[in-house]
Amino acid sequence: MPSRLSAAEILERARAGAETATAGRVFGPPIERDGVTVVPVAVVSGGGGGGEGGGTAPGDDPGDGDTPQGEGSGGGFGFTARPAGVYVIRDGDAHWRPAVDVNKIVIGGQLIAVVALLVARSVLRRRRRR
Repeated sequence: MPSRLSAAEILERARAGAETATAGRVFGPPIERDGVTVVPVAVVSGGGGGGEGGGTAPGDDPGDGDTPQGEGSGGGFGFTARPAGVYVIRDGDAHWRPAVDVNKIVIGGQLIAVVALLVARSVLRRRRRR
């Protein structure tokens, strides 16, 4: 049977995981070359869950012929990270360079194309009816 963790142990493990989820872990340390420093920035998010259990049979008395039933467990924890951009530091000036998510741009273009095709089809159908 697996060992059971107390709530304090679970929280401590969750805190340890949250403390290690940093942009440096995702993308590495800042990079410096020729007097220019590039500092990566990430959006890091996480979540967790828990559970417990128990149960009794109807009548709450194991000796009354009803078989007590019930058990429980649960748990879950996860993190995700995505690039937000970089700070470029040159000659004491910092400039923000956002990361471009090409996949979102492509999906947006496809949605616009589908809507345009549906509108064009609707317009053509109305013209045919007249």
